[in-house]
Amino acid sequence: MTRSMRCFCYLLLAALAALALPEARAQAPQTARHTFALGPDNFLLDGKPFQMISGEMHYPRIPREAWRARLRMAKAMGLNTIGTYVFWNLHEPEPGRFDFTGNNDVAAFVKTAQEEGLWVILRPSPYVCAEWEFGGYPYWLQNTPGLQVRSLEPQYVAAYRRYLTAVARQLAPLQVGHGGPVLMVQVENEYGSYGHDQAYLALNKQLFEQAGFDGLLYTCDPANDVAKGHLPGLLPAVNGLDRPREVRQLVRANHGGQGPFYIAEWYPAWFDWWGAPHHTVPAAQFVAPLDSVLRAGLSINMYMFHGGTTRGYLNGANYKGPGTGYEPQTSSYDYDAPLDEAGNATPKFRAFRGVIEKYRPADQPPLPAVPAARPAIALPPIALGPAASALAGLPAPVASARPLTFEALHQAYGFVLYRATVPGGRAGLLKIKELRDYGLVFVNGRRVATLDRRLRQDSAQISLPAGPVVLDILVENLGRINYGTYLNDNRKGITAQVLFQGREVLNWQQFRLPFGAAPAAARAPAYAATATGAPVLRRGTFRLAQVGDTYLDMRPWGKGCVWLNGHHLGRYWEVGPQRTLYVPAEWLHQGANEVVVLELIKPTQATLAGLDHPILDAGPSPKPGGTN
Repeated sequence: MTRSMRCFCYLLLAALAALALPEARAQAPQTARHTFALGPDNFLLDGKPFQMISGEMHYPRIPREAWRARLRMAKAMGLNTIGTYVFWNLHEPEPGRFDFTGNNDVAAFVKTAQEEGLWVILRPSPYVCAEWEFGGYPYWLQNTPGLQVRSLEPQYVAAYRRYLTAVARQLAPLQVGHGGPVLMVQVENEYGSYGHDQAYLALNKQLFEQAGFDGLLYTCDPANDVAKGHLPGLLPAVNGLDRPREVRQLVRANHGGQGPFYIAEWYPAWFDWWGAPHHTVPAAQFVAPLDSVLRAGLSINMYMFHGGTTRGYLNGANYKGPGTGYEPQTSSYDYDAPLDEAGNATPKFRAFRGVIEKYRPADQPPLPAVPAARPAIALPPIALGPAASALAGLPAPVASARPLTFEALHQAYGFVLYRATVPGGRAGLLKIKELRDYGLVFVNGRRVATLDRRLRQDSAQISLPAGPVVLDILVENLGRINYGTYLNDNRKGITAQVLFQGREVLNWQQFRLPFGAAPAAARAPAYAATATGAPVLRRGTFRLAQVGDTYLDMRPWGKGCVWLNGHHLGRYWEVGPQRTLYVPAEWLHQGANEVVVLELIKPTQATLAGLDHPILDAGPSPKPGGTN
């Protein structure tokens, strides 16, 4: 073949390929890419003004099977965007071991939002607050001497970089510029309420960009802290302020005289903690502020649109320092939000929908109909099996001269049993310095005292019988602090000394009882648990012809947690206000179901029942012969 013939053939093939290209493009799946930018007054989506009407919901607080239904409820209220945190301690529970599966599959959550026609605001932070254990930080950070979270400390930065790189592999491809729904990514989280280190904030920005987050980044802070938490060059969003004129002034003052204007956290109510009243605020108090914000063209993110439930031991706690109360948060994160804990529309939902509908662009279709409430059922009373001591069949102990913390034992959550053998025939004051957080004290297997950090209880008068005495202290981690200056003082267990009659008790054995999954099949009790006041495990089965949402009625019970078909439902506690545990229909089976209860203080309770509605506002149970 001559050179001229070869050239002709190449040209012919190129022409045929060009003719075939449109058809090939039509057959290949293409993801539309968009642009999202900051205008002087508005966000610009594909160059056109865009008002974000967003609501916060957190993927781990909702069963994965229910994500889509909750997102559709967001659409029905008129939201066009969903905000979510990303939780470091879920995704890297131990150093270098990452988990993005099941309910931790945040990329799947973001993709589901896109499929439902919703944009996403992503908040990897890595600090989240969120009424979440340690504000999202993994417990093991505290095992590195000198490591300080939210700082330039090199060991922290190295761990942070590793985490953010792993998160970016999951989520950077889902940014709007790559065809995904993620419009913006938040750097840090309310840092101005914690510190004022601009070099640290600049490092955050650098880490995000190096990890692959190449779209818009922003900061968010409460109004009084915007100047401290804002990094020049990034959009400063405002939390907790809904007066448009003030929002504009604040953003302009920190953003070169320009917008756009974004209220990153707008609170339609609040969260709960154990032993305090349930927080509710009528919808009517929020309608006018929401109307004024939308009428002014500001963007907004409701915190929370749907709270859901903090499962397992992942609730956080508030603490303001010595002399103040420690406030561990409840498992219910209902938040008095527009969408309740089970995902049903509330009066607040309908009131907000009415406001949003007023400002819906003319070229948009009408809002979808509001889905009906999910069916709810009331379980009949379930007779649970015989009590087995939760302290029988203990694992191998870890020995030490002085008590070891959860962190030193490489245990994140749950319980640790501390055991020492001491000389008996004495009475006196037992003092546990820096008990964190809840302790049951046993003498030769019999419960003699209960200590509660909430109430600043760290000591009790006890009597020891003659002879060698086994002193047991079962300590529960009620949740690490998630906000404020005490983030770096978050160790759990017995974190200092145990004193009896003023002298230190030494030579301890520690038994790790994380109880993440339901404990193994009940073993024979080590001693008569119901008589001694020891914690017990009870199991039961029940059958269902039809499933539906239900709520376990824990009012007759004392304190503990429940597993249902292998799912850790969370904690219950007689101090209230939460007195039920929400069971989503997705976790129930037609036919046989298994429930396991770990009860700490009422070992004789043996019956469990369900309700078709929650009880989130009850006080402590009445004492026999008394009143509430």
